[in-house]
Amino acid sequence: MQAILLAGGLGTRLRSVVSDRPKPMALIQDKPFMEYVIQELKKQGIDEIIFAVGYKGSMVEEYFGDGSRFGITASYAYEEELLGTAGAIKNAARFMTGGQVFVLNADTFYRIDYSRFPKLCEEKQLDMALVLREVPDITRYGEATLIDGILTGFNEKSAEKRPGTINGGIYLLSKDLIQDIPAGKVSLENEMIPKWMKEGRRLGGFVNDGYFIDIGVPEDYFRFQKDVEEGVIAW
Repeated sequence: MQAILLAGGLGTRLRSVVSDRPKPMALIQDKPFMEYVIQELKKQGIDEIIFAVGYKGSMVEEYFGDGSRFGITASYAYEEELLGTAGAIKNAARFMTGGQVFVLNADTFYRIDYSRFPKLCEEKQLDMALVLREVPDITRYGEATLIDGILTGFNEKSAEKRPGTINGGIYLLSKDLIQDIPAGKVSLENEMIPKWMKEGRRLGGFVNDGYFIDIGVPEDYFRFQKDVEEGVIAW
């Protein structure tokens, strides 16, 4: 199975502690964060990785090469300009070999059973499946909601401080849906998913409570370092 790793962002919030490399290449015990993500994908049987790269993308290719050293096959989709999440997916999809592809952010680590995505897509006849995660306060995020596995709300802002579910940032997308993304800079979260929901496309998902971290800010970058050191994340 294939996965697109979105690794083209500038990582400005982490620049104060990681200034010489793309954010997903930030070092954790002398290994880039993205290597931990790839090892987790490998455990799930996902060993064909399409790197969607931009800022200092050559550093990613120089490290991972053809992927053989890590037990994967690797290809690289370079962005000449920032394309947004959906634009990056469309740019990388030229390397797709099947009818579906996983998509995830290269600067997040989410422990999850990836086999649930294709099973749900088959069961509900979905064009896209995504994972949600529970948070104690949705006011910091846009709430995402499901009814019987079907996505009914997405990125909905609320001023009410309460627990709820939000987008976990991992998707299984059909090739047909990706072909609907226009060329240029396009956001998956702010443009395409709301558009597809309005059009009645079948989007669904499930809630997962596994380990999650986004190293986009220094405190979480250091927390992941500590979790690796303490064996919370086993190599």
